[in-house]
Amino acid sequence: MTDTARARKLADRIRVVVAETLQRRIKDPRLGYVTITDTRITGDLREATVFYTVFGDDEERAASAAALESAKGVLRSEVGRQTGVRFTPTLTFVPDALPENARTIDDLLAKAKAADAEVRQASSGASYAGDADPYRKPGQEADDEEPGTDGKGSSDV
Repeated sequence: MTDTARARKLADRIRVVVAETLQRRIKDPRLGYVTITDTRITGDLREATVFYTVFGDDEERAASAAALESAKGVLRSEVGRQTGVRFTPTLTFVPDALPENARTIDDLLAKAKAADAEVRQASSGASYAGDADPYRKPGQEADDEEPGTDGKGSSDV
């Protein structure tokens, strides 16, 4: 078992190597605008999961996924050459769900903003149900209190 600091450093290095190799060496026309977002590696440093996003529609995402799978051998050999570890980890490419999550959060925020606008519009002409300020002020005598009580229902007698 290895320490997590070493695994984290190796994962960061793999992310950089894969991104640079995709940019400079892989000339597959199916490969679109791919961004390597994150890399995670197992504790035994044997398997690395590379998360990526693709700018474009579903067809471009599928084509980029196929291009990454076909370039997996070249990428793994480049990772092994540049990292210098005893066993080069196997690479698994997973599309990152971050853009879909961000889109869902944006939709939820838009719905909340619309609901707030509806409440604001409904309450614009409304008035208070009771007094404008229902709270007692210091030194103000309440109407329902009798003199000589502390306001809690018990008397000083």
